[in-house]
Amino acid sequence: MAQVVLVQPPIEDYYLTRKRTLPYGLMSIAASLRAGGFETDIIDGLATRKSKPLPRPDRFAHMDEFYSRPDRSLFCLFHEYRHFGYSLDHIALETARRKPFLVGISSLFSAYHDTAMATAAAIRYRNPAAVIVMGGHHPTRFPEDVLAASDIDYVLRGEAEHTLPLLCRAIRENTPVSDIPGIAFQSPKQPQNPVRQVIQPPYWTPDLARLPMPDPMDLTYYRRKHQDAIMVVSSRGCPMPCSYCAVSAVSSHGGYRKRPVAHVLEEIQNQANGRDIGFIDFEDENISLDRNWFLELLDGISQRFAHREPVELRAMNGLFPPSLDGAMIQAMAKAGFKTLNLSVGSMSAAQLKRFQRPDVRAAHDRALDRAGEHGLDCVSYLIAAAPKQNALDSLADLLYLAARPTLAGLSIFYPAPGSRDYEVCRKLAILPAHFAQMRSTAFPLDHTTTRVQAVTLLRLCRVLNYLKHRVDSGLAPPCPRPVPDTDTPLDPGLSRDAVSDKLVQWFLYDKNIRGVDQTGRVYVHKTDPDLCRAFAESVRNHPPVGVRSHGSPGSN
Repeated sequence: MAQVVLVQPPIEDYYLTRKRTLPYGLMSIAASLRAGGFETDIIDGLATRKSKPLPRPDRFAHMDEFYSRPDRSLFCLFHEYRHFGYSLDHIALETARRKPFLVGISSLFSAYHDTAMATAAAIRYRNPAAVIVMGGHHPTRFPEDVLAASDIDYVLRGEAEHTLPLLCRAIRENTPVSDIPGIAFQSPKQPQNPVRQVIQPPYWTPDLARLPMPDPMDLTYYRRKHQDAIMVVSSRGCPMPCSYCAVSAVSSHGGYRKRPVAHVLEEIQNQANGRDIGFIDFEDENISLDRNWFLELLDGISQRFAHREPVELRAMNGLFPPSLDGAMIQAMAKAGFKTLNLSVGSMSAAQLKRFQRPDVRAAHDRALDRAGEHGLDCVSYLIAAAPKQNALDSLADLLYLAARPTLAGLSIFYPAPGSRDYEVCRKLAILPAHFAQMRSTAFPLDHTTTRVQAVTLLRLCRVLNYLKHRVDSGLAPPCPRPVPDTDTPLDPGLSRDAVSDKLVQWFLYDKNIRGVDQTGRVYVHKTDPDLCRAFAESVRNHPPVGVRSHGSPGSN
């Protein structure tokens, strides 16, 4: 039995990045609840490899022309819409088995809020007496809509480590809740007064060092290469004003707050005790902005794991290139970084201005050079299909990276509620009709970059990275080959590499991106012919360099 159960709902989408779903926020809240005297369990609805295909929702009908057929090449996109995680009824039954008086449900992303609400309904059906509380980014932004559902008793806006224990205590002691920071709820009906909503401003933890350490939990599902992987958040918020981000300095999120280095190192020690830790993912928005703080953290990690194989470190939310100098990259390599995820946005000066980001091109290239000196790989992340963004500029971004020793990571823009660009989309009347469409896999905007151009750019990025993989494998650039009779299927026994080689050769010849289904049948993907033509001609005349091709033309 547990007094409180915290739930991470499953996800429904075309894909899931398993290594990014560890419920770190719930672990932190659980630690605060336990410190406050409440027995607490976490039910992680994503901690399973189970998934099942679902009928494509009607709101994604426009995706059929892009995702309707499987593709077994190495530069495929997506095909099936799936439910990732445990079934809703399984989660509800597991919750009921623990007999909690309160259930907290996380709804972090607006695109997945429908599934969070369906999780709440399933839990309510199996736990009719439990108080159900919802928190996360979406309820923080839209508390009125969330409270309109009969399955939600309370919303906690902002960060809940401090406020959820207060709410639990108030419910247990039957004391008023209206003054709890961040609380939102429907006030009881009074004679001659309609039901009204009480909505407090979001609560943001002022001093992160005062929070209890997240309690270790079973991380078997999140193991990598037979070793445990942990997640750490050493700061919250961000001082950068990037327009597309919902936690930036111009968003509605709380301000930028760092934890003391000693506090972060203590957490890592706490998580590592008794475990074979092989990977640490720092989920900070910008972990390297404070140079001295970051160097101190790296030195502490190096000392902590000095007498064993280094733990691999990663900052998957991205590193700001101007913050990285030679000494810092050297310290990162020593501490365990093997790959630098570089946050670029765009190489276009005009687009960087729209994103409210400084010009990072020179700093980006310097970071690539320094990374190469220390044997680190790089991935450079771009955004395409944002409002007012031109597809030809995004193509130029890809070709810029083609000449540099880095993988290209292309993210299709989606309007994040609370961000400046969400308001830009609203004023332009280009917001999708439903929150569920506000995800990259749905190509949410059809604006100055059309959906066909967006999917083309994403496919071209996959082709580019495949060409870089060939270079790193010691293979010569592929030669254009005439396309044979398309009615003749490829041998289904061909390896994915062999299939991909053929498709690239045909693409370079006639500028059509193709796929191959499981029977070997070849078909042409719907793409923008002008973008494909310009890309193919460029890579034929200037073959891309590999990720490990340091010192090649294009790196400075």
